[in-house]
Amino acid sequence: MEILLICECFLIIALVIFLIAAMRVISYKSVSMGLIGTSSATLAISIALVAVGTIYEIGFFKDIALALLILGIVGTVGFSVALKRGD
Repeated sequence: MEILLICECFLIIALVIFLIAAMRVISYKSVSMGLIGTSSATLAISIALVAVGTIYEIGFFKDIALALLILGIVGTVGFSVALKRGD
């Protein structure tokens, strides 16, 4: 059990670093880079929610993370379709 907790803490630290990198990608001037960065940030936040929910043994974190992932994918695809129609 102790090694699992250490691994989850390491995962959360790695996700924070990944989230900082995603925020840097979001700040580029290109719209496509913003989409990629936003999708990456959504993925990092969702996985962090699952890890925190596992550490504190709270069940509904998985549901929130799943909803966040689905809405993030739908939003990214919808926005990219709207951009393609504008070209």
